[in-house]
Order: sequence, then C-alpha cells, then structure tokens
Amino acid sequence: MRETSKEVPLQNFDGKVAFVTGGASGVGLGQAKVLAEEYGAKVVIADILPNRIDEAAAYFRSPDRKDLPVRILQLDITDRSAFANAADEVESAFGPVQLLFNTAGVSARVPAEKATYDDWDWHLQVNLFGAINGVQTFLPRMIELGEGGHIINTGSIQSFFALPTTALYSTSKFAIRGLTEALRVDLAKYDIGVSGIIPGAVHTNSLDTALARPEKFKNTTFSGHDGETALRKILASGMDPVDLARITMQGVLRNDLWIFPYPQFIEQVEERHRLVMNELMKWQDSVETVDTIR
Repeated sequence: MRETSKEVPLQNFDGKVAFVTGGASGVGLGQAKVLAEEYGAKVVIADILPNRIDEAAAYFRSPDRKDLPVRILQLDITDRSAFANAADEVESAFGPVQLLFNTAGVSARVPAEKATYDDWDWHLQVNLFGAINGVQTFLPRMIELGEGGHIINTGSIQSFFALPTTALYSTSKFAIRGLTEALRVDLAKYDIGVSGIIPGAVHTNSLDTALARPEKFKNTTFSGHDGETALRKILASGMDPVDLARITMQGVLRNDLWIFPYPQFIEQVEERHRLVMNELMKWQDSVETVDTIR
C-alpha cells in the first residue's frame, strides 16, 4: 500500500488546467489569481453570480493580465447537467482538467431550530453535493487521462468543531472532511492527490452568500442573527484570499492532506481530540464491550 502522505502527484502547475468553483470572488478568486499569475496554470473560473463574474472578468481583462489563459463560466454547481456541459466546454478550450478546486460554498448561519428544509437543502446541495458533483464530473476524466491530478476541497475550521448557529454549515463541512479523507485513500493509486483547505477567518464577502440563493431553495424563515456585525469584523481582519491561495498551492505541491494555516486554533483542536480520546478510553477495560465487538 502506498504511503499517500509522501506521494506528490504533481510537481508543478505550469500549463495544467485548473477548474475553480466559486472562483469569481473571495477564496476562489484568490486561487484563480495565484494559479494564473504566479503558477502558469490555465484557469477556469466557475461562478453563479453575474455581477461577480463581471468583476472577475474586468480584473483579468486589464492590460497586464489580458493574455493570461483564463476562462470564466456561469455555473450553478447544484446542476449536474450544467456541470457536465461546463467540463466539455473546458476541454474544448483548454484541454482536460487536472486540478479541481471545489471552493464554492454558502453559510447563512441559520440556527437549527429555525431552519427549513430549503435551508438545509441549500447548504448541503452547494457545500457538499457541489463538491461531489465536481468529483463525479471530473474524476473519471482525470483517471482516463492517466496523468495524475489533484482535488482540493474547501472545508472550514467548522470541519473540526461546531459553533453556535452553525448546524447546517458544520454538517456540510464535517462531510467535506470525510469526503476528502476517503478520496485520498481511494485515489492515490491513480496518482491523484487530495487535499482539504481549512480556512479560519478570510477577508471575503462570504456573509453575502444569500445573494446566490436560487429560487428553488427560497423558503426560509430566517433573515439574520445577532452576531453578524461582530462576524463581519472578524472576517474583515482575516487572511487575504491571495495569501491563503499561495499557502494552498504550497500545500498542494507537497500533497498535504490538510492545509490548515491557522495555528491559533491548535488548542481548540487538541481539546476536541482529547474529548474524543477520553470517551474512547472509557471502554478500554470493558471486557463486555471487547467481546461484543469480536
């Protein structure tokens, strides 16, 4: 069995085709900028919001960037047929995708007791199934190409522990953690690496994700929360998306499992792990439990 932590499927990104969901703003736009401007990749930006697409297009049309190989598509990542069509369009324009950045996500901070089915469906369809749709669309093509590749899933600090009013978001991001670890085990034999980004605060407009809420998920009874002002201040002081993208590319080239550049959370994550170990250790001397498992 391969030591997947030591495998490095891609040595560089030069000339590789990268597909970035949610790539017209925030973390995704940071990734697109760094990939195109600093690593020589061919970049496809996929996003749902026309105004952000226009802003990203304007950025890459500037005189010093207009020759960069960047293509921008409007895509609802919950639409599987549209995803497949986007993949065909990308291959026709740039060639096969070898770097998949499942970056798009939403977070409405809806308390569980006030959530509707549409609230749940929106979070899970975008944050979890959006990533699954990306994998299902591009993974068979990567395997058929036979040249390796890398899948990068965007999790969250809330992939490791939950905060108040984040049941919907945390559920989706805990699932991304499981998806990432499972894919890493399965895909090493194809020289396809898998990494998870674990952002803390990033200076983005992520609290404005309600603007991207499709009509099919419109039923909600919740419009805001008491901590929104404070959360906006935290995000405003967070890491610049371009800096996070640079760190991300370093982690991908090392084939890191988790790209987690927020050491201020060490104590909290350790406490979570201690809690798990304490619960597990309660049963170490239980003969009845061991016998039952056998």
